[in-house]
Amino acid sequence: MAVKAVDYLVIGGGIIGVNMALHLKRRHPGASICVVDKEPELGLHGSGRNSGVLHAGFYYTANSLKARFTRDGNALLKDYIREHELPLNECGKLVVAKDESEIPTLDELHKRGLANGVELIKITEKEAREIEPRVKTCQYALWSPNTATGDPKPVMAQFRKDATEMGIEFQCSEPFVKCDGNRVWTRTLEFDAGYVVNAAGLYADRVGHAFGFGKEYAILPFKGLYLKSNEPVGSFKTNIYPVPNLNNPFLGVHVTVTADGHHKIGPTAIPAFWREQYKGADNFKFGELCETTSLGTQLMMKADFDFRRLAREELKKYNRAHLVELSQSLATGLERSTLQKWGPSGIRAQLLNLKKKSLEMDFLFEGDEKSFHVLNAVSPGWTCSIPFTEYMVDEMEKMQG
Repeated sequence: MAVKAVDYLVIGGGIIGVNMALHLKRRHPGASICVVDKEPELGLHGSGRNSGVLHAGFYYTANSLKARFTRDGNALLKDYIREHELPLNECGKLVVAKDESEIPTLDELHKRGLANGVELIKITEKEAREIEPRVKTCQYALWSPNTATGDPKPVMAQFRKDATEMGIEFQCSEPFVKCDGNRVWTRTLEFDAGYVVNAAGLYADRVGHAFGFGKEYAILPFKGLYLKSNEPVGSFKTNIYPVPNLNNPFLGVHVTVTADGHHKIGPTAIPAFWREQYKGADNFKFGELCETTSLGTQLMMKADFDFRRLAREELKKYNRAHLVELSQSLATGLERSTLQKWGPSGIRAQLLNLKKKSLEMDFLFEGDEKSFHVLNAVSPGWTCSIPFTEYMVDEMEKMQG
């Protein structure tokens, strides 16, 4: 096999990998850049299966990378979508309290929003119903006018088009196999890379380990499912989210208004048994089953949060009636008769700290003068993709010296 020399090799063609390639090409127009992906098309995993929500940035503590990039990413990605006339629903979001016990957390979210420079308005129950007549809340709600929803697939396709027009090469159906320094082998190709960028999503830990990075971490997959409504377009005016448990990286079951004006409820955050457990036994890998079962067992015994309770609560959401019941605390008229069809599932590539037995809440990366590894780019990674990847390219170039 002939060796292909490239200045930059990007492993993983999701929205993070493609945007890193775009930033690199803008800074180094003469550089040769190749993006490899194990699938026949880009965006078949997290970048094409996420909810499409462009978050505003009020969930995260002010010192986090998520807080730093969600607000700006929201504006930049909405501008990009508008510029290319792609689907966008600027419907906003209400965060509601189920009862008085959730008011302190609602207040904390409001404080975080103000600290992060996010437009977030505390409104009364009456004002909330003026925005969304079907909403339920206790005492008051938070209104986020800048939250929106898009369609991840055409956005992903447009980023690839931009990259191709700039001379970035794509090689699909080329999974990472092994490396020896910066000599990298995929299924049919061999690369001599000046610099390697690992944006492999669900397999970012495996690729990182091969280069000697991320040894304290492993990906733990969580399966997300939504129930799609057959109510008419416009039945809901805005997204409705519950007050989340701020100790977990998941936001709970919510009502999502899609880019085309329909709505769905979910998602689940069910521990998956292997990394691409989208449906039935598809993509089954015995080694991954053993690995995730072992990690799950360790978390049951030693985690710094109640993983056993989390797993038990999430597994119950496989029951459609239970998922609908959870959604009914958010709004009126959510019934099993209109919420019958499961939408496509997604897998969250959640990073686990093996030493602390805890889930990493923030973005995380490692690297040196030869390679850079995006180990944790979970939600709101899609929202943050443009400014976060530019920041990572800044950090990468510092490492290169």
